[in-house]
Amino acid sequence: MFFHIRQALPADAPAIAHVQVESWRTTYKGIVPETFLAAMNEEARTESWHPPLADAAIHIFVACDETGIIGFVTGGAIRDAAEDYDAELYAIYLLQQKQQRGAGRALVRTLAASLHAQGLKKMIVWALEANPAVEFYKRLGAIPITRKMINIGGKELSDLALGWTSLSSLL
Repeated sequence: MFFHIRQALPADAPAIAHVQVESWRTTYKGIVPETFLAAMNEEARTESWHPPLADAAIHIFVACDETGIIGFVTGGAIRDAAEDYDAELYAIYLLQQKQQRGAGRALVRTLAASLHAQGLKKMIVWALEANPAVEFYKRLGAIPITRKMINIGGKELSDLALGWTSLSSLL
């Protein structure tokens, strides 16, 4: 599969929202309550992407192939202090049928390079512990750091923080 990575543009908001909603519905089926997943709305998600896409402090990249945007990654400075980590991968999603082809790895590496160029050193990502992507992060060298309980759609779920002790290990 041929794909390329580029910086996201404001006009990408609808495609990013589509990838996010579809990814949640396939990745979190059986993990997050079905009513929560069914209530996800691409139009509302599109609107929620306008502020981050206009914020220069938030790094957002998209993976594209001949069909259009197939995935995205976003990150920046860490939002909640965790040990001595200074960067955070906020979200990464790929359409299920486009996974396992290198785009996810390329997105993480592109984000890591952008954050490293900004002078950040160590990155974390929060993922639901039951999320199959936890193994993807571990294959890229992330190690478990801590966990917390979060509530999604009325269900308590374990959220796991994984971290890379050096962004340069991802470059």
